[in-house]
Amino acid sequence: MLISQHRTTDGGIAVVAREGSEAAIVRGAASTYALAMAAAMSGRSLAAVIGEHGLGAAVDLARIAADGRMLLPVTHPDPAHLHLTGTGLTHLGSAAARDAMHTTLQTETLSDSMKMFRMGLEGGRPAAGSVGVQPEWFYKGNGHTAVVPGGDLVQPGYALDGGEEPEVAGIYLIGPDGTPHRIGWALANEFSDHVTERVNYLFLAHSKLRQASFGPEILLGELPADLRGTSRIRRGGAVIWEKPFLSGEANMSHSYANLEHHHFKYDLFRQPGDLHVHMFGTATLSFADGIRTQAGDMFEIEAPALGLPLINRLAVAPPETGPVQVSAL
Repeated sequence: MLISQHRTTDGGIAVVAREGSEAAIVRGAASTYALAMAAAMSGRSLAAVIGEHGLGAAVDLARIAADGRMLLPVTHPDPAHLHLTGTGLTHLGSAAARDAMHTTLQTETLSDSMKMFRMGLEGGRPAAGSVGVQPEWFYKGNGHTAVVPGGDLVQPGYALDGGEEPEVAGIYLIGPDGTPHRIGWALANEFSDHVTERVNYLFLAHSKLRQASFGPEILLGELPADLRGTSRIRRGGAVIWEKPFLSGEANMSHSYANLEHHHFKYDLFRQPGDLHVHMFGTATLSFADGIRTQAGDMFEIEAPALGLPLINRLAVAPPETGPVQVSAL
């Protein structure tokens, strides 16, 4: 089952459940968040809660997306309690692109990126019940920096680049007792500044503090072990870059269980009621192929198993005019 949210013609929010090509409104659902909280509090599955609500009128999600009415598939009533985070160097092949960006600071045979990647290969898939090596981890922002499918991803005026990263994200709700509950899986564009990161790998944190988009739909249940999709960029209507991407555990150096453990081991990330969108990395970047994005470029990320494609336009903010002024109280 796939679930999504969209803006109704009268300005309300509708939750949609989809099986195959059949999509319909979930009756009486205030939001995906409300449905997920009901499931977490009652010990039922989200699919069971949706089944109890029942389905109403059929909808055409492709038309709703074309009309620009898709919302993020889940939101928090207080955007500050939705956390955008991610892990890197998790996919087989992903180290090659990263290593090429970091070669200038090599002091040994292996760069820090390759060392981290090798650690994942050797210890990222522990036996059940065991803890493996921790991955690279980064923070992107909160619900205020989450962009709806179809919306603009804005490259700030101080940024040196605005590039796509096609990823799978795990979507989580923290239950009343602090237990993380996985709602499901979604496409994500982990929008980053790869030029800033290339200057010095210690700028990674700066390069990741950007907007991100995810959805339009969330897949409930298990993610395919071998997930295949396509990432492309359109400029002026023409495709200027296109490449397949692979995800799922069959194509990763870390297991999802290990990546989830190393995120939720922190008490900070187990606060009741919070939402988490945790992006699991990629091996495919247009930047690694020499593409330099421009305002107006359209990012398209699709993987049929995860529903509708995730499409966002790149916008570029005006250059900075001076430092941020801080007022003393």
